[in-house]
Amino acid sequence: MSISFTQAIITRLNSDIADIQMKSKNEKKKKDKALSKINQLQRDIKISSSPSDLSSKMSRISKLKEEVNTCIRLEADLAKQLVSKHAELKKHLSKTPQQVSKQQEPQEQ
Repeated sequence: MSISFTQAIITRLNSDIADIQMKSKNEKKKKDKALSKINQLQRDIKISSSPSDLSSKMSRISKLKEEVNTCIRLEADLAKQLVSKHAELKKHLSKTPQQVSKQQEPQEQ
């Protein structure tokens, strides 16, 4: 593999890692926002007296809990992808110095 090919792979991996980190950060924000809404609705339930209002808030909490669970699954998937990309990056970074030294040896002789 040529050095430029390896550098292109390293650049792509760094870009992929940055994208995954951004997605993970967005999922965490979405999860935190849903948890905050759940807490607010739970406080509101204590104040509510209307049965229809209570029912509405309970169904909203249920949907938000599903959203939180989805976010948790996505965060776990993104974490796995991140570990994989970091391992691949480390593998390619370890190849780079070897290739540089191999390229320089014939020139030095």
